[in-house]
Formats: sequence, C-alpha cells, structure tokens
Amino acid sequence: MDILSVLKQPESKTLEFKRDLSSPDGVLRSLIAFANTSGGILVIGVEDKTRDIRGIRDPLALEERLANIISDNIFPLLVPNIEITPWRDTYLVLVQVYPSNSRPHYLKSKGLEKGTFIRVGSTNRRADSILIKELQRITRSEAYDEEVMPGLNSEAIDIRAASELFSEYRKLKPSDLETLKLVAKYQGKIVPTVGGMILFGKEREHYFPDAWIQAGRFQGVHKKDILDSQEIHSYPVIAVDDAVGFIKKHFMQSVQISELRRKEEWTIPLVSIREAIINAIVHADYAQRGSPIRIAIFDDRVEIENPGLIPFNLTLDDLYQGVSKLRNPVMGRVFHELKLIERWGSGIKRMVEACLDAGLEKPLLEEVGIHFRVTFFTKRKEASSMHLDEIDKSILELLKRSNGLSTQNIADQIGRSSRSTRLRLIILIERGLVVEIGSSPMDPKRKYYIQNKK
Repeated sequence: MDILSVLKQPESKTLEFKRDLSSPDGVLRSLIAFANTSGGILVIGVEDKTRDIRGIRDPLALEERLANIISDNIFPLLVPNIEITPWRDTYLVLVQVYPSNSRPHYLKSKGLEKGTFIRVGSTNRRADSILIKELQRITRSEAYDEEVMPGLNSEAIDIRAASELFSEYRKLKPSDLETLKLVAKYQGKIVPTVGGMILFGKEREHYFPDAWIQAGRFQGVHKKDILDSQEIHSYPVIAVDDAVGFIKKHFMQSVQISELRRKEEWTIPLVSIREAIINAIVHADYAQRGSPIRIAIFDDRVEIENPGLIPFNLTLDDLYQGVSKLRNPVMGRVFHELKLIERWGSGIKRMVEACLDAGLEKPLLEEVGIHFRVTFFTKRKEASSMHLDEIDKSILELLKRSNGLSTQNIADQIGRSSRSTRLRLIILIERGLVVEIGSSPMDPKRKYYIQNKK
C-alpha cells in the first residue's frame, strides 16, 4: 500500500487516522462502520487532528493486540488486513477493511441495536433500526421497494393513472404490473409492493407520509425568509415536471441574441436540475420517516435533498465517476421504461458534465445527517479562481511537479521569505488544497504536497 498517497488524503468516509490504541472503543467503531458501509483504511500512528506522524514503537505488539481486540469485540467475525509500514525511523500500522458480506457487524458488548455503526462522511454514526434493516437487506440482496404489503390487495394500485403514463410507449396490461413488480403474489393473492404503492398507490401518503416534495424559494443565501413555497403531492413520475416547473418559475436565465434568433440559457442547465430531481425520487429511502424530498432555491445555489444515504458499498467519488446502484429497483425500472432514466448510472455524470460545460462549478454531492444532497452553484468557475493570486498559483504548480517540497524549497523558488511562504502554505492547507506531512510543525523534514481528494 502506498503510505504517502494515503497520508496526502483528508479523513473521509473511507479513511481515518488514530494516534494509538489507547481508546480501542473508537477504533472498533471505525472498523465496524467501514465494514458496514463502503470499506476503508484506518491508519494508526497519526494524530487525527494535527495529522502529525507519531509512529508506533512496537508495531508487532500493537498488531497482535489489535487482532485480539477485533476478534473479542466484533460480531460477526471481522478479519481485516493489518499491514506494518515503515516511516522514517518508526512505523505505522494500516488496517484495511472491505465492505462486508456478513453485515451488520456490531459491538458484542452493546448488541445489535446499540452497537451497530455506519460511516457518514468522516464520522461514525450509530445505526438506528431502519438502517440496520437496510444492512440486513443488502446481505440478503433484497430491496425495500420490492417488499410486499400483505394487508392490501391489487385494488390499492391506481391502474388507470399507470396506464395513462405508459400509453405513450405501450399499452399496459394487468400482467405487466407483476412484471414491473408493482404487484406480487403473496399467499395465493395479488398484493402491491412498496414500490408499486409509492409510484401509483391510491392512498400512497397514508402508508408513506413523506413520499412527496417540499419546494421553497428563499431570499438571499439562508433559510431565514421564504418568498414562495409549494408542496408537490402528485405521483412521482408527474412530480418530476412539477418540481422542475417550480424551479423554472423562480430561476434567473440569461438571454443571448444572435443575428438569427433570440436564445435563452438557464443559469443552471435544466438537464442537470431534472437529473437531480429524478435521482432524489428514485434513490430516496422511503423507509425513513420525518422528512420529504426537499428543494431549496437561494440566490447563489439550488439544493435538492432526499432522505437516505448513498447506497452502501459506494462512495461519493464513485458517484462522480458514474458508478451507480439503485436503492429502489422497482421505481428505477418504471422510470427507465418511461424514458425518464436514459442509461443506468449515467444521471449524475451527465448532470456534472452539463454544469461544467456551462462554465459552472461542479455540483457538490454530500451526505448530510442521513440524507443525500446535491448543490448546484450559480457562480462561474472563473469567479471562484480569482481567490488565488499568482504566488498561490506558483506554489500549487511547484507542488504538482514535485514529490513533496519543504518550506525553504518553495521559498527559494518563488522568491519569498521562509516566514511569508509558511503563512501562504497555512492558508492553502486550510482551504484543502495542500497537505503537510511530518511528525510535528517543528519537524525539519516535513514536506508539502497537493492534497489528494477522495
């Protein structure tokens, strides 16, 4: 494993630093969270706050103790890869955990309900009963929206509404409802599935009270004063156009006039907005209670948020690369049949590319609590790059071409004092552009690198 590459990354969903094993409970929670979520690497011997490399004096003893702690305290059994890596005159211990096929893992001392943890951003979060059930479904290769609702019958599905939506593409036959898994056979009768009820249930919000969209236009850049709002309670397929319509109603657009015609261009490409809304509907965790899908429009951005973390096994970087896994295959199948989803896994990548082509910043994908949020910014890329002056750009260019430089190396090449250069480096570190690797701020061998992004 390339330890330098690991050290150049910030703590994230798949990376954490620990000083030592003085607090084994924190280490165990991280390993459980990695195994239950997307896997990850735990580096022991590095201060998690300062990132100073302290090292491990007796790595073999720590390795043995760690293996025993994991075996004694985690269930089901978790067997990570433990690697001892030299660093200067000391050692680091790297623990690599892969997404587990035996999840949920939990602390034996606390039991399943209180000892199960997942990874959210760079923190560990105790999983509630809904998240534990989702972990169990993953192990069984099941999906929530494919589950049956045995207390109802097929009459609970609004077949007329479904037929009208499908009429442009084909005639919907009763047998198609079962093929699409809108209904399923259960104990000799036909009953709706969770996905069927959310998509076309006559009393859908009685059973899923958060299966709607809350949209709001706020004044300025904070949620202090709301100018307009709309509750969208239509069937999810129809709700896409309703939500896009609300955004169009309040969104600015530029006008370009050529010799031939007048052309309107939206501040944020509507194709990106539409993809994000579809993604929020299809990937929402409808087992959660307490929050609908939310759209918030501000002067400088649009936020589209749905309940539910990104699918376990995936990271935010996977999403940017176009890797996708449907949380709700029934809903995904219907949206695909209705041409709302073009190709599996292409939505977020197409959304990002449209923004970049329009000269906008890349949309921000993030997990907020147990929700997933996409933020579109109206600021052009050129404007944001103005914050870097020519000296800052020179420092970044030097680091890109090198394998790490000291403060003095950089100062000599940009023609500034060591103190002035150090102050600039501190600012670049705070902005997440540069990382400092060393045993302490006074370490004469410390070097600076371009920070690797996760």
